[in-house]
Amino acid sequence: MTLLREAIGDSLRRARLAQHRTLREVSTSARVSLGYLSEVERGRKEASSELLAAICEALDVPLSRVLWDVSTIMAGADGSAPREPALTGPAAEREATAAEPAAAEPAAVPEQAATASASAEQGARIGIAEDTRIVIPAPRAEMLVLVKGM
Repeated sequence: MTLLREAIGDSLRRARLAQHRTLREVSTSARVSLGYLSEVERGRKEASSELLAAICEALDVPLSRVLWDVSTIMAGADGSAPREPALTGPAAEREATAAEPAAAEPAAVPEQAATASASAEQGARIGIAEDTRIVIPAPRAEMLVLVKGM
């Protein structure tokens, strides 16, 4: 079983290492002792919300991104898939606008439809329900690269 403090520590450590920063640099910037930050990263200490906010600010990573990463880690540990977070405000408007052109696109071309139909028939033969969704897990966080926004 993965503990929440361990998942938070893993996420913070990956973010720091992706930026090629040392514990000392981040601890100085976050105004947290080096030893305490090390303990948080190793999952030995529970970080308060204020401390997490300070570390995330020092890493220039939104706290929401760390929490999303943690939810992915926790979901992978218990075998469930995380749900997309609800978007509000400008982000929701951008997503809604981006989705509109896709709705106007024509249905699958005949050869794609034939392939989908053949896949459905094959799935039915091996006992997979037609409405089954295939969930592809996100890549391991070690493979992710955090990019600072402009």
